[in-house]
Amino acid sequence: HIQDPASQRLTWNKPPKSVLVIKKIRDASLLQPFKELCVYLTEENNMIVYVEKKVLEDPAIANDENFGPVKKKFCTFREDYDDISNQIDFIICLGGDGTLLYASSLFQGSVPPVMAFHLGSLGFLTPFNFENFQSQVTQVIEGNAALVLRSRLKVKVVKEHREKTTVQNGIEENGVVSANLEKEVGKQIMQYQVLNEVVVDRGPSSYLSNVDVFLDGHLITTVQGDGVIVSTPTGSTAYAAAAGASMIHPNVPAIMITPICPHSLSFRPIVVPAGVELKIMLSPDARNTAWVSFDGRKRQEICHGDSISITTSCYPLPSICFRDPVSDWFESLAECLHWNVRKKQNNFAVEEEE
Repeated sequence: HIQDPASQRLTWNKPPKSVLVIKKIRDASLLQPFKELCVYLTEENNMIVYVEKKVLEDPAIANDENFGPVKKKFCTFREDYDDISNQIDFIICLGGDGTLLYASSLFQGSVPPVMAFHLGSLGFLTPFNFENFQSQVTQVIEGNAALVLRSRLKVKVVKEHREKTTVQNGIEENGVVSANLEKEVGKQIMQYQVLNEVVVDRGPSSYLSNVDVFLDGHLITTVQGDGVIVSTPTGSTAYAAAAGASMIHPNVPAIMITPICPHSLSFRPIVVPAGVELKIMLSPDARNTAWVSFDGRKRQEICHGDSISITTSCYPLPSICFRDPVSDWFESLAECLHWNVRKKQNNFAVEEEE
């Protein structure tokens, strides 16, 4: 029996007490919704609200005397310094799709359910409108909501030459928690959890990239072009779609491999089963290095001898649906990407019989 994606529901073992509110930085239009939401959570629901410290440093919030009593109740944290992974019951995002990607990056293990409000530019991953936020948040707190489990990629980067980094409070200079950093002789190993995609590109070089792609240890192809995208189904509607890939529903267990401007007429995007291990390395005869980024962040150079291993993570991101996984996805395709939007063909006029 194959489970119907619409049957995935949010249930709480005990009532949620703590919520992480993520607000898009440097966006004045979100200040009022942010204040209204925080007042509602703290005063109406007696929730413990976690907010990133840099959000409260905004002058419009720091200088608001009326908001002061609410602000004093907040628990604050700093990205890459404070570990809040075991203290959050669910997450509320205010902004665009980038806020959901940022929420994913904060949790390198299991992720609490995420409720995303559409207050950004695209909003493909943010199904909720803010007008009726009180009733919608109450439904989530009561456990009356559908879920879609968005698979993530577990990525391991192995670099041959160890770079000098200083450790402060358990955090490396490159922002990776030291618990996820292993040191071997002449090697540096970093791990990431990725929601959208891993992008390997040619960087500033004018030469084509030349990277080998292995699947479960077997060389499947060499990418000669601008690069390659390895994405989740959630990421299939992002960079991969712009590069010509098919769009895949987030409930489909799969990994997508999409070339970026390949110098070949026959290199088509492919879909492989979730759970396989992909490995990407510079080809031995590559003329230049490559660069890799993870959901658009942590960009770094890949040299000869380095490797990028990618597989499906066992820690998906539970995204709370507005209606259900199928309706939300097709509405996003139509509204955000204008999928199959076309002026309809006129029908034949029925001639009246004489």
